[in-house]
Amino acid sequence: MRKYEDLYRHKGMRNQLVSLLREKGIVDEGVLEAINTIPRHFFLDSAFDAIAYEDRAFPIGEGQTISQPYTVAYQTQLLQIKRGDKVLEIGTGSVYQATVLAQMQARVYTIERQKNLYEHNKGYVFKSKYPNIKFFYGDGFEGLPTYAPFDKVIITAAAPFIPPKLIAQLKVGGYMVIPVDEADGSSQRMLRITKVGENATTEESFDLFSFVPMLTGKNG
Repeated sequence: MRKYEDLYRHKGMRNQLVSLLREKGIVDEGVLEAINTIPRHFFLDSAFDAIAYEDRAFPIGEGQTISQPYTVAYQTQLLQIKRGDKVLEIGTGSVYQATVLAQMQARVYTIERQKNLYEHNKGYVFKSKYPNIKFFYGDGFEGLPTYAPFDKVIITAAAPFIPPKLIAQLKVGGYMVIPVDEADGSSQRMLRITKVGENATTEESFDLFSFVPMLTGKNG
């Protein structure tokens, strides 16, 4: 059985990572503190231990990745998380993004479409520390209507379009942060959608990123 240890060298690497994120423009202290607190190497195979705090994505199986720390910080900063926010996350993946949100005192409802990843995450190492994360197996395009409305929605995969059912599940005044495919499909534009009325939204456009695709249905 894997032995989870968070050593001084890991903490030192996290400090260096946070310094890098500051240099790259992350200013939300809550985001930086969460990233400095959470042992990212716990979310990766132990073979990645020495490089777990490099600012890049790594494979986690099922064709999925744990996002680059800068991407996690960027999306989280755009969400403007407040204590007690009810957040819908599309794409659980490694649970790292959800853990950052939970560390910031959000209530996280996270959906994974890959059955093997969902089953693997039943053994989530921080289940007792973050009871504010609820796990679901399902189609991200459908969201979780039973638990709606949500204060915030975050999509951690490349969306071909803005899913209307997820907008419907967002509170008026709430934010959705979503990477949407550019016309050539080679990258995604990060958008922040604000729901300003029951049938009205505004849209802000930010930097380009590269995500694995957001797919319909369930796999497995």
